[in-house]
Amino acid sequence: MPETSPAPVVTRFAPSPTGFLHIGGARTALFNWLYARGRGGKFLLRIEDTDRERSSPEATAAILQGLDWLGLDHDGDVISQFDGAARHAEVARRLLAEGKAYKCFSTQEEIAAFRDAARAEGKSTLFRSPWREADSASHTDAPYVVRIKAPQDGVTVIRDRVQGDVTIGNDQLDDMVLLRGDGTPVYMLAVVVDDHDMGVTHVIRGDDHLNNAARQMMIYDAMGWDVPVWAHIPLIHGPDGKKLSKRHGALGAQEYQAMGYPAAGMRNYLARLGWSHGDDEFFTDQQALEWFDLTGIGKSPARFDLKKLENLSGQHIAISDDAALRKETVAYLASANKMALTPTQEADLERAMYCLKDRARTFPELLEKAHFVLASRPIVPDEKAARALSTVSNGILSELTPQLQNASWSRDDLEGVLNGFAESQETKFGKLAGPLRAALAGRTVTPSVFDMMLVLGREETVNRLKDATA
Repeated sequence: MPETSPAPVVTRFAPSPTGFLHIGGARTALFNWLYARGRGGKFLLRIEDTDRERSSPEATAAILQGLDWLGLDHDGDVISQFDGAARHAEVARRLLAEGKAYKCFSTQEEIAAFRDAARAEGKSTLFRSPWREADSASHTDAPYVVRIKAPQDGVTVIRDRVQGDVTIGNDQLDDMVLLRGDGTPVYMLAVVVDDHDMGVTHVIRGDDHLNNAARQMMIYDAMGWDVPVWAHIPLIHGPDGKKLSKRHGALGAQEYQAMGYPAAGMRNYLARLGWSHGDDEFFTDQQALEWFDLTGIGKSPARFDLKKLENLSGQHIAISDDAALRKETVAYLASANKMALTPTQEADLERAMYCLKDRARTFPELLEKAHFVLASRPIVPDEKAARALSTVSNGILSELTPQLQNASWSRDDLEGVLNGFAESQETKFGKLAGPLRAALAGRTVTPSVFDMMLVLGREETVNRLKDATA
């Protein structure tokens, strides 16, 4: 059972809009979504767009589209971190007024000189500002940054639900800058203020942010705010054990949509990347919502395995509702910039879905099986199928066609007709299947001959056989 929390759970996903929705970010969003939704809590979305040079509306749109494809709905409006700059600066000014922060007039040149000297002497390069306890009244016109007063002795303990207790000596923490020389707030301040103001109770993010937690806790403590529950999750690696990168293949969530993976399969697979519930590999969204908790997250990096993704995707396609599957197939075609289906083709696809979705791992595979119902006469066989339409097989199909014209169009009757015809030809039905597949679908890999006939109907089936033997 999921762990319980005394207060309503509020999680957030806070990507930077500098590109697509990375597959690692998609998993972070999923973990936050599962944790909140499974406990009746809120899942919030914040776009961390304070880096104005690298942020773009196009990247924000790509992130939103990726989350929409994955079905990760958020509560409330999308929050822009940049829009909260005045509030972030207000907090820094309050800490300054309360003596918990100070004005530092040290120049970049002075800081660089200090570090060069420390490095030459083999000492720590952690900058200790001479202005921490100095009187700044005489420097009112000089440019300055605002630094928080970090604790100088003792330790800071990050109580992390995934990593366990992580202890950092306070002598390793510098007086972090809160406001730059131009008065703009830094990212580390903005994150804390936003999380507090949004009521975030659980911060679930990549473990590359683990060290940030100790520095951010200084702000929580100085403001007297409750520190959220930390859960820093391991990053995703490629099959070779190295950090996931372009050399391992697609990195963006929408790339996987365009490759034809169903959203449910991707959700299932991403949930299993670093989290487990016993030995369960395949599970539904409802099961994931019931089972997901922080204690099931491992400490080691997960390895991305395309074969496992394909296997889970195939299982989800097989159990999907036909209408929903038709809708997602249409969305896949749009995402991959492929030819759209006509309304008639969409209806035919849904009608045939029952015999298409078994064993199809992706939408391209499903559509390949659906070629027989989407293609129009005359059916042009591919190279392999054409070889099945020999002079002998054409003669056999010509003899079969009149019997199908008078057959009752049900599976039992069609099986009786075809098996009886095979016996009359002193052969087995398997010998008929190849030419029939070639005539009806123009392919060698198709649903069963009987399913194709039932989906196509008597008239279309007979006409395709006549075309093939003409």
